[in-house]
Amino acid sequence: MSDSIPIRGPVSVPEAELGWRFSRSSGPGGQHVNTSATAAELSFDVANSPSLPEPYRSRALERLAGRLVQGVLTIRAEEYRSQVRNRDAARARLASVLSDAIAPPPKKRIPKKMPRGINERRLENKKRRSEVKRQRSRRWD
Repeated sequence: MSDSIPIRGPVSVPEAELGWRFSRSSGPGGQHVNTSATAAELSFDVANSPSLPEPYRSRALERLAGRLVQGVLTIRAEEYRSQVRNRDAARARLASVLSDAIAPPPKKRIPKKMPRGINERRLENKKRRSEVKRQRSRRWD
């Protein structure tokens, strides 16, 4: 196991800031699932984490507002039958979620002016198409 989870650039979360809980996984699995606590639940306190710089923390709190409970992000992994693999999956998911949350906002799109020739060709095609359809609709006498 590594000492910390790399998030984005120089930002990483130390293992000491993570809280773990283990329980039985749901779903099929036979007798194994009834006896072993393989589901891993990872808790990370985003609001009070000293490892996140303030601009990143405020951005993460804003973007993850729907997933946080009192500033704590919880991730549950139960897709594997092994507790170790579920712990690794939860760590990877935490890194992915936090990386997306602290990413800089995308650049604002600057609308460009449509070239005059493109607009004229579009209107000419519309007129031509309209004329064809108008001629087709005339009655044959």
